[in-house]
Amino acid sequence: MRIVMWILRLLLFFFLFGFAVKNDHLVQLNFFFGAEWQLPLVFVILVTFAAGALLGITATFGSLLRQRREIGRLRRQLARVERERPASTAVVPASPEAQAPETF
Repeated sequence: MRIVMWILRLLLFFFLFGFAVKNDHLVQLNFFFGAEWQLPLVFVILVTFAAGALLGITATFGSLLRQRREIGRLRRQLARVERERPASTAVVPASPEAQAPETF
């Protein structure tokens, strides 16, 4: 399986390298107040892709932190409840007869 992954990585690398070689033409980027840059097209594409990936990671980072805080809070709450519960009141699973019958 590792060999297959390395072959796929090499194929992807050579595909992207060929793409970069074929798109080495200069493009002109015009900014405000008459500022302009001339850069290779492949560089502009790479910077745009990196900026989009960074923006996407930043957008999901907030929800990830919120979920981690919520998980930590719930774990602390569970630990507190388990400490407060006396050992004599252990939860006994219900027998199959005590469950509600299936209806058709």
